[in-house]
Amino acid sequence: MGTSVLSLRMDGELLERLRDRAARRGMSVQDYVVRTLIRDDFDERFQSAVEETERFYGPVT
Repeated sequence: MGTSVLSLRMDGELLERLRDRAARRGMSVQDYVVRTLIRDDFDERFQSAVEETERFYGPVT
């Protein structure tokens, strides 16, 4: 299996929140994000967030 790079652009406030959460667990931001993405319930939580966003902004086409 090969590897890929994911690049994100986020505002400073969100990055600070991620840093705080990662630090509480003794992790780097990168490790914290990866662990969050591989959680068993991530797909369900992500789908719920997409549905809520679509209700607020309308469907993305």
